[in-house]
Amino acid sequence: MSGPLSWLAGIDPTPLFVLSLLPYLAFLWWAGRIVGFPKLALRGFQFTLVFVAVTIGAAVIAQLRYGALLANVDPLHGGAESLLTVSNLLVVLGFSGVGAVVTTRPQKGGQ
Repeated sequence: MSGPLSWLAGIDPTPLFVLSLLPYLAFLWWAGRIVGFPKLALRGFQFTLVFVAVTIGAAVIAQLRYGALLANVDPLHGGAESLLTVSNLLVVLGFSGVGAVVTTRPQKGGQ
């Protein structure tokens, strides 16, 4: 590989993935303190961390058991990706208002 950006190929991306966790955790902290943030959507964003953890575990199993990348072991890959689907579904349902608690304020003057 040659060119002005060829030095990028030599960089190990692992520390970048670990560092990306910090702003995501900050986002979860911030979102948890916003009164109007849908709770179901917040649970979906939190469940993304479960997806990440399971994906890491599945990748290790794929490498140790099958000697292959996770993407090449369909049952493990599909199972891990299904958790991302659940996470996305929770976020969408949360922002669409499903599961929201609707409250009404009593009107003044007894009306």
